[in-house]
Amino acid sequence: MKDIQIQAIGLMSGTSLDGLDVCCCTFHRQADQWTFHIDCANGYSYPDKLKQKLGTGAQQMSALEFITFHSAYGKFLGERVNEFMKEFNVQPDIIASHGHTIFHEPQKRIMYQIGDGAAIAAETHIPTVSDFRRLDIMLGGQGAPLVPIGDRLLFADYDYCLNIGGFSNISFEQGGHRIAFDISPVNYVINYYCRQIGLEFDRDGEIARRGTVYQPLLNELNTMDFYHQTGPKSLGREWVETLIYPMLEKYGLSLEDRLRTFYEHAAYQIARVITTNPLPTGSGKLLITGGGAFNKFLIERIDFLCPYEIVIPDKLIIEYKEALIFAFLGALYMADEPSCLASVTGASKDNIGGMLFKI
Repeated sequence: MKDIQIQAIGLMSGTSLDGLDVCCCTFHRQADQWTFHIDCANGYSYPDKLKQKLGTGAQQMSALEFITFHSAYGKFLGERVNEFMKEFNVQPDIIASHGHTIFHEPQKRIMYQIGDGAAIAAETHIPTVSDFRRLDIMLGGQGAPLVPIGDRLLFADYDYCLNIGGFSNISFEQGGHRIAFDISPVNYVINYYCRQIGLEFDRDGEIARRGTVYQPLLNELNTMDFYHQTGPKSLGREWVETLIYPMLEKYGLSLEDRLRTFYEHAAYQIARVITTNPLPTGSGKLLITGGGAFNKFLIERIDFLCPYEIVIPDKLIIEYKEALIFAFLGALYMADEPSCLASVTGASKDNIGGMLFKI
């Protein structure tokens, strides 16, 4: 296998609406071994109007309004990349864009990642790959998660790779296959309730720490059908808005008690997944990344319930691991290697996701 070197920029916008993460990495492949180096990374916050559209507004738009926003958001992404390339003096071989998830109902063969890759390529004059999920869904898969290929090839030193963002998701090796799936909502719910009191998030989990677990609500959350499904599975905002919010609100709890109970639910589901998929030796390392890794109280609860060693990496990896892996998906696209694993998504076969736009 030919040795190659590729510099790629990855763009990541998660459901927690923290903003746009941009990560530029250099990837080397020697024989069949990939290594990486983060060259530079930065985050860009969303203007309030754009955040509202990405959060709930886009789902209510007419077809014309939606496609217009798709184009405008792609232009916005391209402009941020131009700022980034100028600031850090980089000119990558490729840009790989996650876009922002607006619709995700794979059981209906429906998904949409907003943010036109053609607009990004037009703004930056850099070849751009976007829309990574669509082919996988058409092959019968969930189109998610996409990060596990990076976990397998770039973070093999860890037995479990857990990301805590809007939703928590995990990946690990089992029987020679990479297994991965969404676990539960996390920051998508926490941030929703914090915004109701003028906060963007629950810093260090201090609001939840003041609350008390309400057992009837916890029991109801933990017995939801999704948590007892097997096989590839993924979550979207539709599921949260239809089932989780009504459940959290029907008991009339204070914000502190509501969040405390939800934290316990999220931590319990994470620990349950790990303890029901144990390593043969009964020991291992759990890598935690994503915004939730900064939530001290949430990590305390996971540590209390989880039997394995928790590893919190340096800040750059915590904040930009998903953008890093999207850059890697761009490198895999250039190397003509699969980025979507059928063992993870449930598709009929591994596939190379994404559409390339090139000037």
